[in-house]
Amino acid sequence: MTPRIHLNDTTLRDGEQAPGVAFTLAERIAIAEALAAAGVPEIEAGTPAMGPDEVSAIATIARSVPQVRTLAWCRLSEKDLALAARAGVRAVNLSIPLSDRLLATKLGIDREEALARIKRVVPRALDMGMDVAIGGEDASRSDPEHIVRVAETAAALGAFRLRLADTVGVLDPFSTADLVGTVCRAAPIAIEFHGHDDLGLATANSLAAVRAGATHVSVTVLGLGERAGNAPLEELAVALDRLSQGETGIDLARLPRLAEVVARASGRPVPEGKAIVGRDVFTHESGIHVSAILKEPETYQALDPALVGRGHAIVIGKHSGAAALAHALGEAVPDALLPTLRARIIRQAARTKRPIAPGDLRAMVRDLEDQIAGSPLPIAS
Repeated sequence: MTPRIHLNDTTLRDGEQAPGVAFTLAERIAIAEALAAAGVPEIEAGTPAMGPDEVSAIATIARSVPQVRTLAWCRLSEKDLALAARAGVRAVNLSIPLSDRLLATKLGIDREEALARIKRVVPRALDMGMDVAIGGEDASRSDPEHIVRVAETAAALGAFRLRLADTVGVLDPFSTADLVGTVCRAAPIAIEFHGHDDLGLATANSLAAVRAGATHVSVTVLGLGERAGNAPLEELAVALDRLSQGETGIDLARLPRLAEVVARASGRPVPEGKAIVGRDVFTHESGIHVSAILKEPETYQALDPALVGRGHAIVIGKHSGAAALAHALGEAVPDALLPTLRARIIRQAARTKRPIAPGDLRAMVRDLEDQIAGSPLPIAS
């Protein structure tokens, strides 16, 4: 059976940590509602420790999408927990470094003190009526034996999940599978993978984590996030479905609309070649590709664009052949016109750096036809 994989979105928390990104409350609500409409089961809505406005915003977001589990991201402390309670969330992600480096540098504590804090704070959160996930920061640079101890401790206390964060994006799919597999085999708790894209591997690492046993993946829309960003929701949702690695419950046809909402709110336009939701990812110009696609779309498309509510497009440019031109014009181009027409298309494409608009293409053809019609008749010999 295809396993259920939970895609947990942190666009409103980790995504907003991208440099220069700051959502208004209205934008945060719109993003939360678009996530819920797409079937995302869980939203990490923000960080209560940022102040009263953030606490109020998290509370408003939670009320706006009651069908979704809304989490607050907290440091593993009673103070942050109290602020989360004010926000009225149903669950908290209590974050603690797992690596010796961050434990010592960031908190000035060792592994034993980290475990002691988990034992002290988790029961308090549960007593306050909140579900508890433990966020393991910098898991990718941590001792797996310590991670397993944290997982066992968290499970014994009643936490429902442990997040393994590749905080600085240093893993590859092979090391991800080794780490996640080791923890999953030994830990009696659900494992979530949180990947960063510093090496361009967040999606691949997340898929490797799922294959190794992770049942939850932390994502953001468009991969928005600090530095190079996070694993993109749209890529994971489609890849898990297309590769038959997991059932997510995500309505894939809603992904382009969701991407638009986040792009507008973040002030970062969707890159034209962005996988799944980019403008050009189902667009073809190459003559060889177009000729084949017009006969059978799957020849040069691994993904049916209808799956994500889109369609393929054919544009005219430097690499277009006779089949593409005939498709664009609705009729074949006379052989006598074809070489000159293609030469004009190539010159304009090089000058404008964009596809030839249909109106411009038809104008080129009419101009060439007029030139031929106005040419003097050859003198018979």
